[in-house]
Parts: sequence; structure tokens; C-alpha cells
Amino acid sequence: MSANGPNQNLGLTTISRTVASLAVGAVHTLERAAAGDGRTRTARGNAWEAVCADRARAAQRRELERLVAELTAARAAARHRRDAREAQPVR
Repeated sequence: MSANGPNQNLGLTTISRTVASLAVGAVHTLERAAAGDGRTRTARGNAWEAVCADRARAAQRRELERLVAELTAARAAARHRRDAREAQPVR
């Protein structure tokens, strides 16, 4: 198979960093032109989304822990009532 054939695959390892950098810059410029500066994703926006997702997961975890504690307490109270009934003498 020849290296210059039409089916040659190009990857990031086969092109120079300069060409890759220019391609990324062109895509970024096109994105800004098409979507507008206010709608372009940024590292700051991505970081804020990650923070919000972490906070949402933490809130869900707290809610789950609260429910488990509530169910555990209810089960312990039911067990205590049952034990108290069984300990009473039968009349």
C-alpha cells in the first residue's frame, strides 16, 4: 500500500502542530461567527456547569441520606413498639 494513496488516513499524529492549531482556530472563529460571542462555550461556562452539576449531585445525595435516615428511624420505632407489645403480659 502506498503512503500517498487516496485511502491514506490522517490523524493528529501525522499532521504538524501548526496545521492542527490553524484548524482549531478556524473552527473556533466559525463557531463564534455562527453562534455569536454570547453563545460560544467557554472554559468558564463549562466550569460553572460542572459546579452546578456537582451541587445537584450533592443535593440528591443529601436527600437520599435523609430518606434512608428517616426510614431507618421509622423501622427502629416500629421494632420498639412491637417489642413493647410482645413484652406486655397477656390478660
